Amino acid sequence: MPRRRSQRLPKLPKLLDRKIYKTGQTRGADDDEIYQNRVLRTSTVLIPYSVWRHHFTPELAGRLFGRGYIVLISPDDYFGHLRNRDEIAGAGLELGSNALVFYETRAQWNTNNPAALDWRAAESRRSPLGGQYVARISATTATEDAGGKIIRGFQTTHKKGAGIRVFEYASETVIGECRFQLEALFWLCEDSEAVVVNNGMAAEDASLRKKAIVEECQRRGLFDLDRLTQARTLNGNGRPICPLCLLELSSQGFFTRMEQAEGREVLDLTVTQINLFHIEEVRMGVFNHRPYNLGWGHHHCNVVVKDSGIRETLRWMHEVLQRNINEGHFSMPENRGS
Repeated sequence: MPRRRSQRLPKLPKLLDRKIYKTGQTRGADDDEIYQNRVLRTSTVLIPYSVWRHHFTPELAGRLFGRGYIVLISPDDYFGHLRNRDEIAGAGLELGSNALVFYETRAQWNTNNPAALDWRAAESRRSPLGGQYVARISATTATEDAGGKIIRGFQTTHKKGAGIRVFEYASETVIGECRFQLEALFWLCEDSEAVVVNNGMAAEDASLRKKAIVEECQRRGLFDLDRLTQARTLNGNGRPICPLCLLELSSQGFFTRMEQAEGREVLDLTVTQINLFHIEEVRMGVFNHRPYNLGWGHHHCNVVVKDSGIRETLRWMHEVLQRNINEGHFSMPENRGS
């Protein structure tokens, strides 16, 4: 976490420190995906051509993305019509410089095989990219289209993945502010100081760090309790809550591993009960990894929301509950207070 050099704060317990640090990283990605796996949100971004056309120019992208960008163009767009290439060039894009043709299906590969075009697979995330294309095509067992998977470009140990999803991007400044605000939210849990002491932090160090983090957030304009409450991260008592179910959080959940179903245990499970939660979901066209849009929430609630967003998830939950009531599979408990 960024800190002023004049103030060296006591260290957090390792698990909590790591959890806050990882909020500045992207989601996971398999080796067969085009994306990098859990890297900083400042990394090179991958922008689909359809998104580029509506939201970006080379000048804007150059200002936004400090470590560069790569526009991914489908073979259908690139080879579909000669005028498409004129449009692509007019949009400030050049293969091998800031754009690549991205093969995702075997039909695309067979129709415009890059070997026949004397193209090379790209390997660099900065211009020049070292090639004109990249490929991530799954294996198939269909008799008329049989073949193994095709992985070309960005596949070596240190170059796995061409970049990150563009909507996951955040600048170093924003990442630092988010980490400060998220730590301050942790300290607002009623049992925060007792829990960190139980996890190896000295009581006086916990008190010192809590005070310093809250003051730093106030100085940076990151401690507006009304805004945090409106964002569903705090309740009316100023305590952190899960943005979906609205239950108050215990800081012990930051340290407690998820329970596992019998017979399906994973020995190296590191998922804890409380995880990072985006209030407005990350999606194309906006950068929603930002202060006042992040909180802490239950792992299971986060899984339910996924990329749908809280409001859409609540609407779906209401419809599911209503159907079960209508079909007689569920009855609302009586209001014992009435």
